[in-house]
Amino acid sequence: MEHTLPKRSPLRWLAQSWKTKPLFSTACALLVMVVLQTLALGFDYPSFGDWFSAWGKNWINILRNNAGVGIIALGMTFVIISGGIDLAVGSTMVAIGAVVMVLVDGNANGVLTSLGITGVPAFIIAITAGVLVGVLLGEISGTLIAHSGLPPFIATLGMMKIARSVTQQFMQGVQPAIPKDFLAIANTRIGGEIILPIIYWLLLAAALYVVSKHTAFGRQVFAVGSSERTSKLSGVNVKKVKRRVYVLMGALVAVTSVIQIARIGSMDYANAGSGSEMDAIAAVIIGGTSMSGGRGSVAGSVLGMLILAVMNNLLNLVGVPPFLREAFKGVIVVAAVLLQKKDRTAS
Repeated sequence: MEHTLPKRSPLRWLAQSWKTKPLFSTACALLVMVVLQTLALGFDYPSFGDWFSAWGKNWINILRNNAGVGIIALGMTFVIISGGIDLAVGSTMVAIGAVVMVLVDGNANGVLTSLGITGVPAFIIAITAGVLVGVLLGEISGTLIAHSGLPPFIATLGMMKIARSVTQQFMQGVQPAIPKDFLAIANTRIGGEIILPIIYWLLLAAALYVVSKHTAFGRQVFAVGSSERTSKLSGVNVKKVKRRVYVLMGALVAVTSVIQIARIGSMDYANAGSGSEMDAIAAVIIGGTSMSGGRGSVAGSVLGMLILAVMNNLLNLVGVPPFLREAFKGVIVVAAVLLQKKDRTAS
């Protein structure tokens, strides 16, 4: 059929773009999901203004509820492009969260409170410590992978088990009180809506897009994912790049952890972050990043995260049982990988 289309046919251009441009196909899929979601939301409102307000609030809820995993997906993009994977992000988030909460604890016996450090100075110290813990845990994973020869799956699986279990052990009976001022980090209203988590996500996405496209580190990540041997021959310090990728992942998980604590004022050490690594990986794959490494984009991961978010919202609107929603997510991931395989075969 493709041969019968004129060279300048819009259909030919559409088919070619779908096959050769992962970002284009992901954007088209998102557009379809948005249309279906809009139809599911319905139009039974007194006026267009009421409908548009409900539509806008629905979108704000979708973006806010998925901003945390969206930030993790940004880091996972670099990890997967480099040829790795990180299963420890959920447990890392819990470990970082415990450190942050202990430091901002407003109780009289809180670590910083007992030293007379409260308010903004305490928040800065706690957030800085959380980021440093994330960087440290990322450095440990990166070192195990780059210098010890452990496969990324095994190294991060081990970190996943260690981080959560150690955190649960040391936080038994500890109930930090999160100051109300700390909650403003995520809950301050702008234009009457709580959108700060969304802003953090988009700003980080823009910054990391620039990093991936216009820095030496970004180019090296793609090179390492494409071929480690060629990268070494080109003078790239492959081990250093791998470590930095996991350090970046740890720092972004720290940001997500701080946002979650600021949003709800607590953290469930047993369940917080569970499944976030799978959602992040799914978003990255749906966004067109190749599991074999060397190909992908930050913009694609943002679109992939939006597809998952809109799909979850759509399934909720049409009344699909919660347990079946994961099945739909699995179908989309498998379809995305099959499309990638088809593209490689065609090329």
